[in-house]
Amino acid sequence: MDLNLSDEQRLLRESAERFVAESYDADHRRKMANDPLGFSPLVWKQFAELGWLALPIAEEFGGLGGGAVDVGILMEAFGRGLVSEPYVATVVLGAALIARCGTTEQKQASLPKVADGSLKLALAHSERAARFDLAKVAMVADKMAQGWRLSGSKIAVLDGHAADEIIVSAHVHDHRGPSGRIGLFLVPATTPSIAISDYQRLGGGRACNIELCDVHLPEDALLGDGSDALPAIEWAVDRAMAALGAEAVGIMQTLLDTTLEYTKIRKQFGRPLSANQVIRHRLADMAMQVNESRSMALRAALKADADPVERARAASGAKAKIGRCARFVGEQSIQLHGGMGVTEELEVGAYFKRLVAFDTLFGGSAHHYARHAELGRTKAPA
Repeated sequence: MDLNLSDEQRLLRESAERFVAESYDADHRRKMANDPLGFSPLVWKQFAELGWLALPIAEEFGGLGGGAVDVGILMEAFGRGLVSEPYVATVVLGAALIARCGTTEQKQASLPKVADGSLKLALAHSERAARFDLAKVAMVADKMAQGWRLSGSKIAVLDGHAADEIIVSAHVHDHRGPSGRIGLFLVPATTPSIAISDYQRLGGGRACNIELCDVHLPEDALLGDGSDALPAIEWAVDRAMAALGAEAVGIMQTLLDTTLEYTKIRKQFGRPLSANQVIRHRLADMAMQVNESRSMALRAALKADADPVERARAASGAKAKIGRCARFVGEQSIQLHGGMGVTEELEVGAYFKRLVAFDTLFGGSAHHYARHAELGRTKAPA
């Protein structure tokens, strides 16, 4: 297998890193942290102009037909700048689910708008009692004579406050009662009887909790033909974990570079910190953890379209390993910067917070080590 980047992928990486370096500085991040929206609409428009929103969307719907590896290249660059735009919510999760589950008419109605930046999406799936179990959904969608009625609540909806449409998962109840199927419903954010309470996420960006009380939707709000959407949700979340893993790699690489530079200029007893052999060993351990994480994120991206068990094991393995590596790199960076590492004077603390948030998003390392082991006992279909 050739793991070298193609010419197009190298250009993507270079352009993304250059854009992030020029656009995302400490002042911009502080401004976005205090902004109620949490990101810049102007930057989102630039994402569309650069083709990044269209990257994984099929060409027939106005996209570029890229894959999970291409998204990973972009996400690693985003990690270097702590980008807070709703890329994962809209493109990696929302657009992917519409592309996988939606009818041709639904794809034509939504995907070109995602590609040109005029439609932002969010996935509302997590629930308080689920504990990262994607199959555990309490929200109910009752089939009515004309359309659907949804009732229930969702938590930790990434960038749901800024979404134009929210993809909501619910157990389908038809005229015979519970069907045992999970459906996905496109709910406009302006629909009455929806209560959205948003909050700031650790390390930047925003999320929200959503309450739906007897929300009435038309017949075509259901994505696709009504078949069970759980496999598609698992597929999309595994892809999101691969993308977030790549973002974490970019954050860790920035922390490593920053810490290495700091230990070269920070002097103690008349010599740089980097002249101390113990410090060098710690820096070497950080570099090793970053490289291991990059390999795991790439593996998860390469397996994004493999059979479900193989894909899920790669995604959970990456999430678990990168989560452990991220915490190690973040803690070492904080310690080697001394007391300044936890102040707002340096950005080391902000990068570390984003890594802590990554470790808990879609389940922590302990959860995914257990999932990886359980999947290892599952025989893949022939």
